[in-house]
Amino acid sequence: MRYDSTFKIGDRNISINDPTYFIADIAANHDGDLNRAKDLIYKAAEAGAHCAKFQHFLADKIVSANGFSGENSKLSHQSTWSKSVVEIYDQYSTNREWNNELVETCKDAEIDFMTTPYDFEAIEMFSELIPAYKIGSGDITYSSAIEKMAKVGKPVLLATGASDMNEVSIAVDEILKNNPKICLMQCNTNYTGDRENFNYVNLRVLNAFALKWPGMVLGFSDHTPGHSAVVGAVSLGARVIEKHFTDDNTRIGPDHSFALNPNTWRAMVNAILELEMALGDGVKRVEKNEKETVIIQRRALRMAQNLSKGTIIEEKHLEALRPCPTGAFNPSEIDQILGRRLAKDKCLGDAVMKEDIN
Repeated sequence: MRYDSTFKIGDRNISINDPTYFIADIAANHDGDLNRAKDLIYKAAEAGAHCAKFQHFLADKIVSANGFSGENSKLSHQSTWSKSVVEIYDQYSTNREWNNELVETCKDAEIDFMTTPYDFEAIEMFSELIPAYKIGSGDITYSSAIEKMAKVGKPVLLATGASDMNEVSIAVDEILKNNPKICLMQCNTNYTGDRENFNYVNLRVLNAFALKWPGMVLGFSDHTPGHSAVVGAVSLGARVIEKHFTDDNTRIGPDHSFALNPNTWRAMVNAILELEMALGDGVKRVEKNEKETVIIQRRALRMAQNLSKGTIIEEKHLEALRPCPTGAFNPSEIDQILGRRLAKDKCLGDAVMKEDIN
């Protein structure tokens, strides 16, 4: 199926040849407070994010009270939650009455507004308000929702945590049936913030994605501490990066502990800016800042003694020493001058220049 190797999110081009697009996932870190949500938008923009993303769900439309009872009541990162799963989802949901204010705040902060919609009402509600849809890893098998978002025609960012390649392929096909604008995002959905999770991020999956879908836009949704994994992902071709964002990692809430704060987010952005400069275009050349280094570090064939014009050059007459001025013979060119006559007198230490040989 056909897919685009470049597309726009808002005013920004997204492709392997464009700068990395950073999504600050505020998610539940607004803690149920609109003013706090707006403040986080401004702080994310100041820290270098291009997009402030929320998550829109309704507790009774995303989790089952019956399902999260008994042995499934508290698993993984949810084991530390002080309330039931349903109560936490209800407490930290993003109020849909905030939509217009959140959108306007993002405009004022000059940052894109985005959300992950977790029900059909939200998919429809945000079709005119967001520049792209983000599909969370947990919904990679929710084919009807994937289809509905893809049909809107806006770029679709698909997270692939806790899935295998077959499940990813099915979801990708669901999107491409209706929409060529896809960003495929590697992800590991363990939210404990444990450094042990670096063992499971598996960044080389990005190579597997690139091999299976050459030229497809790739991304990385990350939950590991710091930004080491992000640097690795960008070096492997990811150009959309999503990390959770908060202003205080000590706050009580499901996502604060493993999120980046304004300082650590800025450090990540700066690291990627440096990496992007360092990656270059892959063409091996003498770079502009190496022009003088070529002269001072390379060796030239130089006279080991004084010689007169007309002398037939022998190997004993030469030695290889730095520097190598432009127009001089380098050691690999010695066969071009052995047995030939000097066109002028040369002194001990002189470089043998092209014009010195008959």
